[in-house]
Amino acid sequence: MPRLLIAASGTGGHIFPALAVAKALPSSWTVSWLGVPDRLETSLVPDSYQLLTVRAGGLHGKGVRRFSQFFQLLLASGSVMFFLRRHRIEVVFTTGGYIAAPAILAAWFCGIPVVLHESNAIPGRVTRLMAGLCQSVAIGLPLAGSKLKNCHPVLTGTPVREKFLSPQPLPIWVPVGEGPLLVIIGGSQGALGLNKMVRPLFASLLDAGCRVVHITGENDHELCQLSNPNFVEKTFTYEIPGLFQHADLAISRAGAGSLSELAISGTPAILVPYPYATDQHQEVNAMCAAETGAAVIIHQHLPGEDALSKTVWRLLQVRLNKVENMSDPLIPMSRAMKQFAIADAQQRLINLVTEFK
Repeated sequence: MPRLLIAASGTGGHIFPALAVAKALPSSWTVSWLGVPDRLETSLVPDSYQLLTVRAGGLHGKGVRRFSQFFQLLLASGSVMFFLRRHRIEVVFTTGGYIAAPAILAAWFCGIPVVLHESNAIPGRVTRLMAGLCQSVAIGLPLAGSKLKNCHPVLTGTPVREKFLSPQPLPIWVPVGEGPLLVIIGGSQGALGLNKMVRPLFASLLDAGCRVVHITGENDHELCQLSNPNFVEKTFTYEIPGLFQHADLAISRAGAGSLSELAISGTPAILVPYPYATDQHQEVNAMCAAETGAAVIIHQHLPGEDALSKTVWRLLQVRLNKVENMSDPLIPMSRAMKQFAIADAQQRLINLVTEFK
C-alpha cells in the first residue's frame, strides 16, 4: 500500500489543487497531510486525511530574526523527518509555499522522492531554491519553466476541484432571470481592495438589469447595504463551480488557482492582480491569460475611478442592452479561456506522483 505525504498550506491556491490530486489517487494509496496550525488546511483536511502541523515561515528577516526563522525551519524539518520514517512515507507531493521547505529538506535527508508543483507563472522563493532537490517539478503555466534552474519542469497545468470537471447547477441562492450574471470573487481569503473597487458599480449594474453575486471573503466586515432581488453578497461559498459555469463575466484576483478554475469553466474575466503579491506573480499570471484574449487586466485603483467601470460596461453592453448587429466580446473571451485550460492537469500530476511506486 503506497504511502504519500502531501505538504500544502495556507491558501486555496495551494490546498485545493493538492486536494484534487489526493482525491483522485487510486484507493490503494494512504495519504497524510502536512500543514501549519491555524491555517485553512486545519478546517479542510482532518475529515479526510491525517494532518501533521508544524510551524513554518519565510527567511525574509535579518540578524536575530533570520536566525530564529532558520532555527524554526530546522525544527520543522526534524519533525517531518520523524513523521516520514515513523509512517514509512514513500513519496512526498507539495504545492510549494513555506510548508514545502521542511517537507523537501526532510524528504531529501531521508532519500524519499519529492514531486513539487508550482502553479504560478513566477515561481515562489522556496520553489526556486529547492527545485533541484526534487525528483520531479511540475508547472501550471509554461512561463514558469524559464524561471527555474537545476531541474527539467513538466507542464501539467493546475488541478481544480472535481466539481469543476462536470456540469453543475446554478446554486439555488443565485438570482435567476434574463440579465447577465456578474460574479466577483477575491480568492479563498477575499480581497478588501477589490471589494472596495466594485461596490460603487453595483447600483447602476442592478438598475441596468444585471444579476450580481459578490463573494467578499471572511475578512471584509463592510457588507453592502443594497437590498435588491438580483443582488447577493456572501462571505464564502463552496459552490464556486456552479457560479463560474453559469457566470457571464467574473471579476477576480489572478491567483493561479482562481485562474485555473475560470479557465476550466470557460468564464470570461476581468483580472485585478493583487498589487502586493510576492514578485508580482499575480500580474504575470494575469498577463498569461490576457495575451490569449481570455481576460482583461485592470489594476487595482481607488473606488470611484473609472477604469473598472468602463471595462465592465464595455464587456456587458451587448448582453445588457441586447444590441443587434454588434459582436459580443464575451464569446471569444470564453472560447479563449477554454483553450487556456489544461483539462487533464489532475491526471498529469497523478502520473508523476505514482511513477515513483
